[in-house]
Amino acid sequence: MEKVTERIRKAVSRRTFMAGAGTAAAAALLAGCSNDSAPPSSGGGGTTPPPTGVTDNDVLNFALNLEYLEAEFYLYAATGSGLSSTDAGSGAGKTTVSGNIAAVPWASSGLAQYANEIAQDEVNHVRFLQKAITANKGTPVPRPDIDLSFFAPLAVAAGITTTPTFNPFTSPQGFLIGAFVFEDVGVTAYHGAAPLLTDKTILGAAAGILGVEAYHAAAIRTLLVGMAATANDQTYVDIANKVSTLRGTLGGGNETALTSKSIIAADTGDAIAFSRTTDQVLHIVYGAAGGAGLSKGGFFPNGLNGTIKATAS
Repeated sequence: MEKVTERIRKAVSRRTFMAGAGTAAAAALLAGCSNDSAPPSSGGGGTTPPPTGVTDNDVLNFALNLEYLEAEFYLYAATGSGLSSTDAGSGAGKTTVSGNIAAVPWASSGLAQYANEIAQDEVNHVRFLQKAITANKGTPVPRPDIDLSFFAPLAVAAGITTTPTFNPFTSPQGFLIGAFVFEDVGVTAYHGAAPLLTDKTILGAAAGILGVEAYHAAAIRTLLVGMAATANDQTYVDIANKVSTLRGTLGGGNETALTSKSIIAADTGDAIAFSRTTDQVLHIVYGAAGGAGLSKGGFFPNGLNGTIKATAS
């Protein structure tokens, strides 16, 4: 299959990133196409235990939905287009983006390479999960409808901006904030879902994906703090922490504030990564706190595909 790395230029260096990302004003980060969606609700997040009576394939399909979301985000950022019809699956839903997206206008070839590399990782995760479900005598769900314009009302709810105009595809800084929205959620989701898996081979593979997602999250957090240190400007770190606060409001779960002295998202006692139940993850990606039976919204306007798709509380 075609490698995403063939879509954009090769042989570039990450070392040019800090200079390329620069110290652009927060206004540039928050600029973008308008979105008339209402901001998500606020309030307490779900804290119920993971669902019982689900199969390994149910859990894998839940993860596959999240990988579809991440793959679409990074592919649009890196290349200006999403998953191929083959990777999206038969009967796949559509992906909505804000404005005429033609990839992020990269100021740094190093960051462009990073976006390209992580996009390929997420495509590979999609393909792996599809194969794993098939090998386990299950049916991989197709990509559901995905709304990448939901970043705009999410930014309003987080207090980043007062108008729904945030678009992570309009600047490298915006891309980093958009990536921050997803990465820590992905790590906590895989950690939280691990106890639901019964097949040790599948569990081991899921642990491997968790490791890669953690690398992604660490890189994003490091880049944000590095930008602040280089420019002596905490703007983007402050924005990331507003995102972190909103995640806790919507879905609960522990979060670690991002500072120049702390970039690791783990508890301070045992240095173990945080986890979230499927219920908590759903509240975050649906963009709404609390309430049983929540089955759609936010990044998934018509809900996830598969068995695990509605909140319990």
